[in-house]
Amino acid sequence: MTLHQSSSRRRISPALLSALLASAAFIPSAHAEPAEPPLPAIQVSPAPKKPNQHLPKNRKRVDAKPKPAEASAASANLPNNLVTSPTTIPTPVSQIASSITVITAKDIQDTQRRTVPDLLQTVPGLNVAPNAPGGLTSVFIRGANSYHTKVLIDGIDVSDPSSPNRAFDFGPLTTFGLEQVEVLRGPQGGLYGSDAMGGVISMTTKTGNGAPQWSTLLEGGSFGTFNQATSVSGSTSDTRYAFTTSHMRVDSTPVVPLSSLPPGQKRNNDFYDNLTFHGKVSHDFSEMFSVNAVARYTDAHLRYTESDGFNPVTFATVPNPIQSRSDSKQFNGLVEGVFKLLDGRFNNHVGVTYTDVQRNTTDPYGPPFYGSDTPNSSYHGDRAKVYWRSDLALVRGQTLVTGVEHETERGRIDQAVFNIPVAAGSIQNLGSYAELQSNFFDRLFIVSNVRHDQNDHFGGHDTFRVAPAIVIPETGTKLKASYGTGFHAPSIDQLYSTNPAFGVVSNLNLKPEESKGYDYGFEQALFNKRLQFGGTWYHNSFNNLIESFQPVPTDPTLFSYENVALATTHGLEAFTSFALTESLTLRGDYTHTIATDDTKHIALKRRPAHKWSAQAKWAATDKLTLTATALWISSWSDADATGATVRAPGYQLLNLAANYKVDQNWSVFGRIDNVLDRHYQNPLGFEKTGIGVYGGLRFVTN
Repeated sequence: MTLHQSSSRRRISPALLSALLASAAFIPSAHAEPAEPPLPAIQVSPAPKKPNQHLPKNRKRVDAKPKPAEASAASANLPNNLVTSPTTIPTPVSQIASSITVITAKDIQDTQRRTVPDLLQTVPGLNVAPNAPGGLTSVFIRGANSYHTKVLIDGIDVSDPSSPNRAFDFGPLTTFGLEQVEVLRGPQGGLYGSDAMGGVISMTTKTGNGAPQWSTLLEGGSFGTFNQATSVSGSTSDTRYAFTTSHMRVDSTPVVPLSSLPPGQKRNNDFYDNLTFHGKVSHDFSEMFSVNAVARYTDAHLRYTESDGFNPVTFATVPNPIQSRSDSKQFNGLVEGVFKLLDGRFNNHVGVTYTDVQRNTTDPYGPPFYGSDTPNSSYHGDRAKVYWRSDLALVRGQTLVTGVEHETERGRIDQAVFNIPVAAGSIQNLGSYAELQSNFFDRLFIVSNVRHDQNDHFGGHDTFRVAPAIVIPETGTKLKASYGTGFHAPSIDQLYSTNPAFGVVSNLNLKPEESKGYDYGFEQALFNKRLQFGGTWYHNSFNNLIESFQPVPTDPTLFSYENVALATTHGLEAFTSFALTESLTLRGDYTHTIATDDTKHIALKRRPAHKWSAQAKWAATDKLTLTATALWISSWSDADATGATVRAPGYQLLNLAANYKVDQNWSVFGRIDNVLDRHYQNPLGFEKTGIGVYGGLRFVTN
């Protein structure tokens, strides 16, 4: 499936925008893993810098950075929020022209979202297609495919080299230990190279600061949920450390729609178990040199229901009576040295990152081992990247960022029925980039970058981005715009995929998918920033999109991946936030998305045209915080059990959360998800749970 453009493009009138902003202010604030519908085929940041600490007067912290403010969702656009993903160096959001959403550790604690897919559901410009906990989950930014999103944790690219399109599966990703999440929208190839066609999601974990601190969380609730998390962090005069261990277990999640089961067949609920360890250590050897190290390991197990059967009457797939299994292990690591020269005006990062992903799937009804526990398919991919990145303060208000990185990906996909690798190979890429970040009189801010990638398969490719913003402090106004390009390098599966049984042959001549996009908008603050609102219009076009099972030009009896698809997305993102009092804030967001396949002239699947979200946060007392979050999704195009294209009905959600601080060490919390007990499917064939009740305890040392 491709990104396509509709023949009659809709435009948003100023009157409609005003009405949307006005209404938002009053809103209380995989499994049988489905193939992701591509954009006609369409589906972070460098290592974060560390917060300042109290050091002896004769010491300077290498790679110092102010600690990001703990802002609520309603204040995510305030000037004191610092972000790194748009530029790689800490910059106030008020100076950034790119569209970005910031979610802090305080937001995660207040809303009690335990998985990243749940956390991202209300972010403007995103559509999250989640399955049950741990199931295959795709995130679409501004209508692009999910593999058009660059995903980073502490600067490490965590995408899977062995997945069909190098996409990152958000299903196993929990929020325990996260300090900040940045969602950067629009093509970012000029800084990040391949895969950042739709945007970047960059996550930063906690960094140790101050006296040793220990925290423990225990939580239980509906569907057999039992979660535990423990962390310890702190710092000395020259060393910072933070370690988090978490365990998530959900014993019984109903996912298969009862209406899809054959008469007399019982539904088997999903089971998921996730153990994750994360550690971060930094040490200053001198005023000029420090070393950072990061390690993350996840061991996850999912039992789910495949649909291998076939109903000869309805031509629909039928759920299996015995569950399938998916077991995955992922390791991510980073080691870098930081050299601080010219009294801190010239900072250099030299390091290496490594990602290793291994997955096995077992389907008792899949060939060739029917009824066996022997895995039918196995996937193994790894990525090693060596990099140098620097930032140089040229003169006041002018910073030059440069970098070079060499990356090697290797992957192997085995399906037992064929007795040979379905895909196996490696890809090497050398990328270099330069960026100028400019500040003129604290009113005009411009970020411009350019990058060249040299790939051992398709050769060279250039990308760029420019993003100017004008800030008028006298009126509280910001005007912003950006234009950029992006690309997706063919994955190992797309280059090397072979399947003799179906006449599928590899295609080593694939070109990269390409995109270009622009946006423009405004943000306005009134009443001493108590009221803020804004809107951003965007447009993206995609070409050379890769589709599978295309006839080989030289031999129509054979099939392979080919660059054949085109797509277009455009729309509007609007927000308004209002601090009614010092203790009560409201925020509303609206997203309008038109995503079309320009080859088939149809809507892209799983891209709702309308999305509203709202949040109300009330600090009722010094000890009690209450949060209400509402989400409304319009209908979208999807495929039913027969493979036919249909309209999936929209849905509404309301979640409530309460946090109460008993004393300086103990807190109790609870939440009710899906308060209205809505039953819906997203995507079709995957039922979402009704009302769920959860509660727990948190202990934190002083």
